[in-house]
This record gives sequence, C-alpha cells and structure tokens, in this order.
Amino acid sequence: MSMTVAEKPTRRERWAWYLYDFGNSAYAAVVLLAIYSAYFKGEVVGGAEGSRLWGLAVGIAMLFVAITSPVLGTIADFSGAKKRFLFFYTAMACLFTAVLFFIQKGDVLTGMLFFILAEIGYRSAQVFYNALLPEIASPEEIGRISGNGWAIGSAGGIICLLLVLLPIVVIGGALIVRLALVFTAVFFAVSAVPIFLWLRERAEPQELPAGENYLTVALERLGRTIKAVRKFREFIKFIIAFLIYNDGILMILDFGAILGAVLYGMEQQELIIFMIIVQLASVAGAYLFGLLADDFGSKRSLVISLLLTIVPVFWLYFSYSRLEFYFIGALAGFALTGVQSVSRTVVGMFSPPGQSAEFYGFFAVTGRTSSFIGPTVFGLLAAEATKWYANTRQMAALAAEQAGHRVALFSIAAFLLVGLLMLLLVNEKKGRAAATAALEGDSTDG
Repeated sequence: MSMTVAEKPTRRERWAWYLYDFGNSAYAAVVLLAIYSAYFKGEVVGGAEGSRLWGLAVGIAMLFVAITSPVLGTIADFSGAKKRFLFFYTAMACLFTAVLFFIQKGDVLTGMLFFILAEIGYRSAQVFYNALLPEIASPEEIGRISGNGWAIGSAGGIICLLLVLLPIVVIGGALIVRLALVFTAVFFAVSAVPIFLWLRERAEPQELPAGENYLTVALERLGRTIKAVRKFREFIKFIIAFLIYNDGILMILDFGAILGAVLYGMEQQELIIFMIIVQLASVAGAYLFGLLADDFGSKRSLVISLLLTIVPVFWLYFSYSRLEFYFIGALAGFALTGVQSVSRTVVGMFSPPGQSAEFYGFFAVTGRTSSFIGPTVFGLLAAEATKWYANTRQMAALAAEQAGHRVALFSIAAFLLVGLLMLLLVNEKKGRAAATAALEGDSTDG
C-alpha cells in the first residue's frame, strides 16, 4: 500500500506503534527469557523433563501460529481488520500471562496450557503488529521505523526486568516470581493501549467477490504472493537460509535461562541480571551491525554476525564458570540481534521498490513455518541425552542433566552452521539487480 500526503502518519501514531513493542518485548524478556521458562523447568516440573516439556510447549505454540497466521493475516489485510485481530491476540497474551500466577509446583499440564495460549497470543499478535508497519512508513522509511521499534522494544524489556528484579532480590520466593508475571501482563496491556486509541488503520475493507468467502480469498491471495516472490531466486535462497538459522536463534532465546539454571545453578535474580546484560548487548549489536551493513554489505555483515553467534554456543559447551556465562550471554545477545536486524535489512534490499510490504509479509509468514522445530528438537535431545548419561554412564541426576544439555547445544550449532552454509550460496549483487530489474520492467510496461 502506498501512502498519499493526506495519509501521512502522525508522530503520535508512530509512537503508538513503538510503545506496543515496548510492552511486547517485556513479555518476551520475562516469560520467555528470564523468569517463567526457568520457573516452569525448575519449580513446576524439575529435572531434564522440564526442558523437554518446555521445548514441546514452545513447539506447539509455534506450530499453531505457523498454520493459522498466513491465512488470518491475509484475511485481516483484505477485510481491513488488522487492529481487531491485534486486539484479540494481545488480550489473549495478557490474560494468560496473568493467569500464570496460579501455576505452582506440580501444575505441569495447566502450566503448559496457559503458557501455550499466552505464547499463541504473543506470536499471533506480532503478525498483525508487523502488518501495520507499511501503513505508518513509506518503503524508504521501513528500515528506520522498524529499527526504532526494535530499540524502544528492547528498552521495554530491560525496564520491566529491572522493575521485577528489586522485589525478587529483596523479598524472594515463588510468590514474588508469580506476581512478576501478573506485573508483566499489566505492563504489556498498558503499553498496548495507545496503538488501539491513536493509530488509524488505513486499509479499507474490500467486498467479497460473488461466491467467495474469506478463506478462499485468503488462499488465492497467498498463492499470488508466492508467485510474485518465487521468481526472485536470490530472495528465495535467502529465505531458505533464514528458515534454518532462525531456528538456532530461537533455540538460544527459548533456552537461555534454562541453560543458566541447569549448567551454573543460577537463581532467579541472577537470571534477570543476566538477561538485562543480554538485552543491553543486543541493543549495541543491532545498532553496530546496522552501520556495518551499510558500509560493508548486508550479506557480509550477516555472515559475520552468524559466525559470532556460533562462537558462544561452542564456548558454552566448554565453560564451567558462572562468570564466563555472563560474557557468553553478552556476546550471544550482541551477535544474534545483529543476525535478526540485518536479516530484516536483506529483505528490504531484495524487495522491488513498491513491493516491500509484500516481501516483508512473506518474510514474516515463512519465518514461522519451521520455528516450532528447533525448540522441540533441543528439548527432546536434552531430555534423551540426560536419560542416557543417567542410565548408561550411571551419572548423578544433576551431572547427567548438565551433560545432556551440553549435548543439546550441538543441535543449536547445527542449525546455525547449516543456515550459514545456505546463506553463502546467496548472491547479494544478483539479488539487488533482480529487484532493480523488476522496477525497470514495471516502468517499461507502464
């Protein structure tokens, strides 16, 4: 969608969009990264089984979103209902984050169910939140506006972690940890309010053709989008590489706190401090790799950031020092945010002018199609390896669990390395040329 001068977004609308990310990132920081993942694994379940069930819960939520988001996203575009879908899934995420308060030791099934529903709400809402970006930014501004949202979102995650850290350190106990989840739900909900009050959805609802329904229209439009992008060979090669290495990134994010708890015996307050360090490093990584992409080329920058992401994975395998883990986390945060931010830049670089929204939409949808695989693999591998060490090597429970999680690290490295090898096959010059040729072809046709 191209904007006219009359449709130009206001500063308040853009801030409403930024503030949503501010609250959205608080959910990611507290529920996924620092608090609930470790609480569920260690307190609710206990042992390597907690890692297996956590990976399974993440995988179920990701699979549901992967199946539903392409169709629902297309329906929202067609019907001009992105904000309505966004409201529904945001409310779902906030509600089920809040009710995680009731999960205590032994509440395994309800702990998984409430988390899966919160995670479905969080991940699905992102689809419609991202879909609003082309409505508040022209193609030339998308990278900058998106980057602003990323930075402000990271700040939201850090602030929320700092706010819950003090009572956890001073008072401590499972009750305070559970109250932190309620606080996060409120933090997310309050930060989301401006996007519903201030941001005007510009897309107009379209009338259904005779004999059609929203599902058939959605499938038809998805087919058109796939046809539009598949002729861009370098873009498709990049997407395949992204699908693989992005799973490795998700595995690091989903199991970072669990690894800290299992391998180093970190308590809740230490995990929060650790994640604050990771978040701060990630802001620096996004900024510096953005500059590097402009000066050194996006593909080269992405290769460097992936190599830097692989280093802490192997470092973690050989590390037995809690102090080292902080440095490992800082390097991982710095590098993996570079991977994420530069990947988004590559999409814009390979998108023909005027079609960036369509390509970003395809990128967002395909990014979820395989995202359930990595976390599920890690959880299963950690649990099975733990059993092997306990039964075959006769290791004590904690030692077996630590050895099992170290083995599972190789699955992260495998996704990152295979994705990197696929990325090396992408020709950046040809990708740029294809985007330019498409624009020239459109001009000639016109």
